[in-house]
Amino acid sequence: MEKKILLLIELQDCDKRRKAVLKKKDEIPARLKALDESLKEIDDELDKELKQLDEYKHERRHLEQEIDDKESKIVKSNIKLGNIKSNKEYQAALKELSDLKAEKAVYEDKAIEIMEQIESLEEISAVSKEKKAIALEGFEKLRTEILEEAKTMDKKLKSLEVERERLSRAIDGKLLKRYNFISEHKDGLAISAVIKGVCQTCNMGIPPQQFNELIRGDELMTCPHCNRIIYWGENQHFISHENS
Repeated sequence: MEKKILLLIELQDCDKRRKAVLKKKDEIPARLKALDESLKEIDDELDKELKQLDEYKHERRHLEQEIDDKESKIVKSNIKLGNIKSNKEYQAALKELSDLKAEKAVYEDKAIEIMEQIESLEEISAVSKEKKAIALEGFEKLRTEILEEAKTMDKKLKSLEVERERLSRAIDGKLLKRYNFISEHKDGLAISAVIKGVCQTCNMGIPPQQFNELIRGDELMTCPHCNRIIYWGENQHFISHENS
């Protein structure tokens, strides 16, 4: 009976390890997605900065055109001023010239403001580009590590499948079927130790008579509360095996 219990303990341990590896493997797509999303956030922020920079440069070109246009009109207005004979026309020309200079000054102030914004945003975007390059290098390294980890997991799973197959062949078919059924319906825990009369999985006490029978180990027994296969966990043979 001890041999059967030991095989079931080994099988459950194998299944636990396999379940743990599968869980980690299932997390890989989410981890890769998180990397992509983090990089996209950096890309989006940089794109936003570059788009704003293009808009500022476009506005600067527009202002420069307006300034050139006003300067051209001022030159023409000065020429016109020199050819005027009547005082009334002269005063009107002076007013026109003054308005042109005022409009030009407004455009020049706006152009200076835009230039300052361009310089500031160029510095910010340069830093963002550097951050992106550093982040991209780090993300690619991490992505490679994750993919290598996935390959290692695949190898581990294959090894565990071989181990499980070996253990399954050594277990009686009827008992194996019973184990698999319980494992499927009990969150992967089909067999449990009983220590000091308490099932270590459901934490419920085993009736004294049943516990005494369990200690004798004459037959395979189940917990009356959780229906898992149970064994006496204080049996030195099992303890030494679990610690090996």
